[in-house]
Amino acid sequence: MAAKAKTGNSIVETIKTIVYALLIAGVFRTLFFQPFWIPSGSMKETLLIGDFLFVNKMAYGYSHASCPSVRLPQFGINVDAEQICRFLDGDNTRLLGSQPERGDVVVFRHPVHGADYIKRLVGLPGDKIQVKNGVLFINDTAVKLENDGAFEEVYAPQGPQRSAPRCENGPVGVGGTCSKSRQIETLPDGPSYAVLNIGNQTMDHTGVYQVPEGHFFFMGDNRDNSTDSRLSQSAGGAGFVPFENLIGRADRIMFSSAGRSMLFFWTWRGDRFFKAVE
Repeated sequence: MAAKAKTGNSIVETIKTIVYALLIAGVFRTLFFQPFWIPSGSMKETLLIGDFLFVNKMAYGYSHASCPSVRLPQFGINVDAEQICRFLDGDNTRLLGSQPERGDVVVFRHPVHGADYIKRLVGLPGDKIQVKNGVLFINDTAVKLENDGAFEEVYAPQGPQRSAPRCENGPVGVGGTCSKSRQIETLPDGPSYAVLNIGNQTMDHTGVYQVPEGHFFFMGDNRDNSTDSRLSQSAGGAGFVPFENLIGRADRIMFSSAGRSMLFFWTWRGDRFFKAVE
């Protein structure tokens, strides 16, 4: 009987340890840093498919978007962050909130379906944003844009989703070199970063967007491969993103893998470990 009691106590202690660990991890993820995998190429070359980073949730304060969603479709579990932190949802405000800066790379919740997006903030509340002939205009002034060669990558399926890159140099066979024009864009407040283009596309020519108060305008650095604020929410884009939908700022890449799984060590990108996001 003593042996059975000891075994039972051991199982209970193990379960308690697991529960405590999950609670601590949940609190850490909610209040401080959220892990985020880059699933698509919309932010190349700043962020590549397979980059793994922690999102700084302290940067902009807290709202319902700060809570993690719990989605385990194999078990029929789909609990949205808004349901968990409903008490923080209200009037487009944040607890301990601070305003993001133009040029920040931000993870935010899509205002309609709640999926996590990561893009660069280019438009602040009150700004007029337009893209003309592929050039970003902020308040009727073109941002500084300098040609900087080409961005090249191997044309092959990328990441777990096995998506293939789009190329400016026409149809490219598997294993060939996929090339895009590379430019350095400098925002009015100073941040500079690379943007990529594959030629004249529909979203290189837009109307004027007037960013409402309490909202922000985002674009991907891979300009012709990004679903962002240039498309309205009704058209499947992000549209204007409310302040309360911001999750946090991407500051540093912790790990990067070019393969289908992080376990494929031969695909690790060691040169991207601990790289700052700029």
